[in-house]
Amino acid sequence: MEKAVVLYPGFIVSHFVPMMRLAGVLIQHGYAVSVALIDPAVNLDDAFAAAVARAAASMPSVTFHMIPLVESPLTPGAQFILNYLDIIARHNERFHDFLLRSSSTRGVDAVVVDSISVEAFAVTKRLGIPGYVLFTSNAAALAAFVQLPSVHAQARTSLKFKDLRDDAPLDFFGIPPMPASHLFGDIFDHPESDICKATVASLHGISEADGILVNTFESLDAPAVAALGDPRCLPGRVMPPVYCVGPFVGAAQTSKQQQQHECLSWLDGQPDHSVVFLCFGSAGHNHSEEQVKEIAVGLENSGHRFLWVVRAPFSDDPGTINAGLPNGFLERTSGRGLVVNQWVPQADVLRHTATGVFVTHCGWNSVLEGVTAGVPMLCWPLYAEQKLNKLRMVGEMGIAAAEMVASQQGLVEAAEVERKVRLAMESEEGRELRSRVAAHKKAAAVAWDDGRSSRAAFLRFLSDVESRRQPRPARSGEGK
Repeated sequence: MEKAVVLYPGFIVSHFVPMMRLAGVLIQHGYAVSVALIDPAVNLDDAFAAAVARAAASMPSVTFHMIPLVESPLTPGAQFILNYLDIIARHNERFHDFLLRSSSTRGVDAVVVDSISVEAFAVTKRLGIPGYVLFTSNAAALAAFVQLPSVHAQARTSLKFKDLRDDAPLDFFGIPPMPASHLFGDIFDHPESDICKATVASLHGISEADGILVNTFESLDAPAVAALGDPRCLPGRVMPPVYCVGPFVGAAQTSKQQQQHECLSWLDGQPDHSVVFLCFGSAGHNHSEEQVKEIAVGLENSGHRFLWVVRAPFSDDPGTINAGLPNGFLERTSGRGLVVNQWVPQADVLRHTATGVFVTHCGWNSVLEGVTAGVPMLCWPLYAEQKLNKLRMVGEMGIAAAEMVASQQGLVEAAEVERKVRLAMESEEGRELRSRVAAHKKAAAVAWDDGRSSRAAFLRFLSDVESRRQPRPARSGEGK
């Protein structure tokens, strides 16, 4: 009897990519996998459509089903999360119809949604299908997120919002205190806003899942994993099973794809561990033109080789990239630097022997790619849980140097860029970082071996799915 899982990854690249890695592992274990996608036109980000196209082309065993778009697409800006949650809710009926058709034909054993799409559990519960979350960040972020609704409620009751707006520490069970601004500062700045209420409801919904798969491995996240298994993490409620099944990281490109990208050929000509790689995420974060110039001057003055992915606001045309950089910068750094403003195969860049340091926005997918490649990091957190990730990367994990520090004007100045690059590339501290991240790389490499933590966790997940399996509808001709 065929086993089947439906994945519902939402429409953010950083959530979609790990979900596709999960799809590959499910197929290896004998499951038929369908991916339900709201029409990619919902997201105006070209990077998402490109990621979907790459996955569809490289995973012929996976069935991709497009859910027709309801009304208007996602609009960028400050209302992003509210808009996102509303779109998921508005597509629930069409998602319901798709699951109903799937259940009536070959059956559906489980649905796995991304952590922002838990509104879809209204559909799975109605149909009696087990619903799981793939949490694409780490165990510490999960511990904070599931506790945040109760912390928020306590703050409302005790009228502590002013203190939290002033960045008083948030206290969570099992993880170090952190400033409120490090996690959804808006819900403490504007506690009665629609964004706040929707965000808190969404976070509450994560713990309503039948189980939570986390994109991490136990040795990297041990204190937080232990906290998630403690009843004190979620007092008065029952935490669903947590399965640490990572690392799910970007897949290596084929030889043909590698040859098509100039940056890998350029890296082939650089000495081992000599290149500073700067990339700020699949979402294509745009630094201001002033910030871009400060980075350029810092890199030039450092004297080190660099590969820099610039998503500048002034143009998407590679032919005009020079317009936003200091006069003569590309000419002066020719040979030791390469600047691109398009998608690059980040996982392959990090695995290349020439890459020595990774300047990252601390998105968890990027952190895992750095860890699995054994590359030490410099932190430049921008949004979401990235500041929490930074605290742990610099602290308990010991895989990154301290954060790039901005001036009072909000700019990370050229001198700071130069200082941090030299620290990572030239100092004893930089050598210690490389040693520590190498140890985590070894642990990541064996996490999916027989009997190791991630494989064992994934097998527990499959056992859970099997135990909840419902009788299949009879097909025409069966049983005769």
